[in-house]
Amino acid sequence: MQTRTANHSHFTSTAAQGVNAHAVLANGLFGSSALAGAAMHFERNSEIYGEGEPADYVYKVLSGTVRTSKVLTDGRRQIGAFYLPGDTFGLEADDEHTFCAEAMTDASVLVVKRSAITAEAQRDGSVARELWTATARELARAQSHLTLLIKSAQERVASFLLEMADRVPDKAGIELPMSRQDIADYLGLTIETVSRTLTQLESKAAIELPRSRHIVLRNRSALARLNS
Repeated sequence: MQTRTANHSHFTSTAAQGVNAHAVLANGLFGSSALAGAAMHFERNSEIYGEGEPADYVYKVLSGTVRTSKVLTDGRRQIGAFYLPGDTFGLEADDEHTFCAEAMTDASVLVVKRSAITAEAQRDGSVARELWTATARELARAQSHLTLLIKSAQERVASFLLEMADRVPDKAGIELPMSRQDIADYLGLTIETVSRTLTQLESKAAIELPRSRHIVLRNRSALARLNS
C-alpha cells in the first residue's frame, strides 16, 4: 500500500490556517472568496484519499497529475480517471469515496471542505451552478469511460490519444504523464496490447512515437474514424 503524504486530520488543521481558495485559483468551483482551502503537496505515488474513506473534501489539481483507481475482486487495477491541472476531483454522490486517488506525479492540490462548498452553493447561485457543472462533467466522464470499455483495442487507444490531445494541447505532440501500465489499466487492456496497438497505429502513419511517452498525432482523421 502506498504511503500517504497527508491525512484528513492534516487537511483540517491546514485548512484552518485560512489559505484562500480565491487567491490560489480564482476560477470555476473554487472561485468564491467565501471558500477557504489548503494548497497541499503530494509526492509521486502517494495516496490523497482511499477507497471507502469519508468524502469530506473536494480537490482541484494545481500542478502535476492525479489518478483515481480501485482494485477489482480478481486483483486487477482499474483506473477511473486522470486529472490534470485545473481539474476538480473527489466529488461523490454518497458520503464515501468509490475510488482511491493518488498523485501520479509530484502534485499540488487545492483541498476544500465539501460542507463549505455545499453551504456556499445554498447562498451563492454562481457557486451552485459551478457545482452542478462540475458534477455533470464527472458524470459525463464516467459515462464516456464506460462506453470506451466496450470498444476494440484500437478504438480504445485512438480515443484515449484524441482525448489527451484535447486536454494537453501541444503542437509538438502529447507528452503523456502516465505510464503504459497506467494507460492499460485505464483502458481495460494489457500493457502488451497497448504497446502493440501503438506500434500498429505508428505503422499506419496515424501517430509517431519519438519517445515512449511522447506521441505525435500525424493523422487525426484516421484516429477519429477509429473512434467514431
